[in-house]
Amino acid sequence: MDISQIAGNNFLIFSVLVFVSVLLLVEGAVSMWRAHKGPEASRLKRRLQALAATSDRSEQTRILKQRLLSETPGLERFLQRLPRLQQLDRHLLQSGLKWTVSGLLLGSLVLAMAGWAGMSEIAPQSRLLAAMAALAGAAAPLAYVSWRRARRLRHMERQLPEVLDLITRALRAGHAFTSALSMAGTEMPEPIGGEFRTVHDEINFGVSLQQALTHLSERVPLTDLRYFVVAVLIQRDSGGNLTEILTNLSRLLRERAKLMAKIRVLSAEGRLSAWILGLMPFALAGVMNLVNPEFMSLLWTDPIGIAMIQYMLVLMAIGALIMRKIVRIRV
Repeated sequence: MDISQIAGNNFLIFSVLVFVSVLLLVEGAVSMWRAHKGPEASRLKRRLQALAATSDRSEQTRILKQRLLSETPGLERFLQRLPRLQQLDRHLLQSGLKWTVSGLLLGSLVLAMAGWAGMSEIAPQSRLLAAMAALAGAAAPLAYVSWRRARRLRHMERQLPEVLDLITRALRAGHAFTSALSMAGTEMPEPIGGEFRTVHDEINFGVSLQQALTHLSERVPLTDLRYFVVAVLIQRDSGGNLTEILTNLSRLLRERAKLMAKIRVLSAEGRLSAWILGLMPFALAGVMNLVNPEFMSLLWTDPIGIAMIQYMLVLMAIGALIMRKIVRIRV
């Protein structure tokens, strides 16, 4: 590969990065204008006036604002036509991040281009390694969203037995079930407190209890929370002692959490072994590169070394999936 071709590739990559930067700058300016002077800001002002018991001449609004996939109207209409982006937006909502789908996709695109450019400079002979680096860069924001979502759901799962105990004590003290939901939303910390406050607000705005609890189970896809929703709805239809039902459910969830903790302890050795086996080749390669760079440089400069790296990465990915299947025990 001659110098002119390398310069042409670098100029092309630089041009694309400049285009993406300008696009992000324009979208940021439009978002700032919409936040202060746009129709959404005006509608929010009218809703605040209505809630403050001032002159309310507007029609009845939705209980929850429909999330936008992008702050730019044209990009919003384009993303609405793409399949499965609503599910991605749902994952963003469940992760607790204040990102939009368009911002997430643009971030993935920028990281993919950076991975491609960086790997092309390190190993210009292999396009497969560059494609793998671009794929890893594109998947990094999605993996971060998935990690934040799983961490937030685990936190809510740990908080749920305390919420059930709080609702049970409120019911025994003579409060109504809706008042108990309000107390759970007020007394419990985030993130589960905000979800129960949303349920109470929906009921106050006229949504039925069944629909409000169904919306809760859709926003928080936890099996334990669905047990709570099903138990409450069945009790509302067929009758029974709700405090006893919630007490037994809280005890069941705590016993299930203890069983899961025991399983994590018993599988800790296997998970540690999986991490060691997965990270050891990269650690050894880094140490050997520091000790003898010329010896290790053959792996990404020689065609045989590049082929070895490609096969090694594929086999390591397969092995990681197998080990994950072994150490992951569902309860």
